Amino acid sequence: MSKLTKYLFSDLYDMSSGISSSKQQAGHGSPFVSFSTVFNNFFLPDDLPDLMDTSEKEQEIFSVKQGDIFITRTSETIDELAMSCVALKDYPKATFSGFTKRLRPKTSGIAYDKYMAFFLRSQYFRKVIDCNTIMTLRASFNEDMFSFLNLYLPSYEEQVKIGDLLYNIERKIQCNNKINDNLEHQLEDIYNYWFTQFNFADITGQPYKSAGGAMLWNEKLKREIPSGWDVKSLGELCSFRNGINYDKSVAGDKNYRIINVRNISSSSIALDENDLDEIRLPQRQGDKYCVSDDSIIVARSGIPGATRILHKPSDNTIFCGFIICCTPIDKVLQYYLTFYLKQLEGSSATQTGGSILQNVSQDTLSSLLVPVPPLPLLTEFNQFVLQAVEIIHTNMNETNKLRNLRNWLLPMLMNGQATISD
Repeated sequence: MSKLTKYLFSDLYDMSSGISSSKQQAGHGSPFVSFSTVFNNFFLPDDLPDLMDTSEKEQEIFSVKQGDIFITRTSETIDELAMSCVALKDYPKATFSGFTKRLRPKTSGIAYDKYMAFFLRSQYFRKVIDCNTIMTLRASFNEDMFSFLNLYLPSYEEQVKIGDLLYNIERKIQCNNKINDNLEHQLEDIYNYWFTQFNFADITGQPYKSAGGAMLWNEKLKREIPSGWDVKSLGELCSFRNGINYDKSVAGDKNYRIINVRNISSSSIALDENDLDEIRLPQRQGDKYCVSDDSIIVARSGIPGATRILHKPSDNTIFCGFIICCTPIDKVLQYYLTFYLKQLEGSSATQTGGSILQNVSQDTLSSLLVPVPPLPLLTEFNQFVLQAVEIIHTNMNETNKLRNLRNWLLPMLMNGQATISD
């Protein structure tokens, strides 16, 4: 087993608070490390997704440099407290959020930045945080807690081996995610070009509308659509089911994976079955709510109208009561209708009044009018989508295996049960 040396966290790092900013500063200016970026990443992304209008003095005080560790300072739950994210390079002119803390290294050659990124998200360190968290109305990571936290670290050389291995796994995970994001954006672009701008290829291979393809005014839609297209209500094209409402105290006899609104909010187009919660329900109840490969998943509330698909779902995958499952009468319509509905996410077209939240109902969806392209065009679109969805699905499964491998290796390498040979 590797020898571990005990250090006071505060002997290795200086802790600083982030910038207090206003709404007027947000969204423009210089790069900014937000709470969300820290919470969702082991390492700061190469390009920070947020901006903040800051002065040169603020950029100097709240700077972001290689080796800095950012930790979420406050949260309503312990699980979200002290989640860490490490900077692997300097970020000129960047500042960081007041809802985070910056830990800047005091020394070199003791704590390796890539190793620390994984150590601070390890099950061991999460337990340390849980045991030391101060709970009032919100969990808080403060100077007092920081001052008595201990780190148990192997030699620097061992940290480099472990950190680099785990980092390479994480890079592959991020690469898969980036490929999937790009594929989803490409599919949205194709949909928009073909079915919003109507520039699908005509019989000569030219973009239909731009090349002078016939467009006819449709009185129902109050706009022009290509000649030969039909118009139907979504209720004529799909059947609808509301999701399951269940009593957790009732004993079940079958395990299910359940799609919740959080799964929709954490995705863009394709749901990842690996991220679904597992519950146990009576089979006679749960089987009524199983999704199929042609299902279209629509959020009723929370993010009303948000639309997703689940490729090759298991036969025990169901959906919760805050979701509507749309099943096309013809599977060839699935991908077209999915992207059609995605165009309406958050718009008044998919919302009805609710006492607290805006809610989507079966009636609202059923009454939507849909321009329906001819079968050959739908078939061609499906070929593009299916190829991309297959790749996305494969990448999701590989990513899940890599995460499981990383999570298994993490404690094994850190406590010396497994070693990396030269």
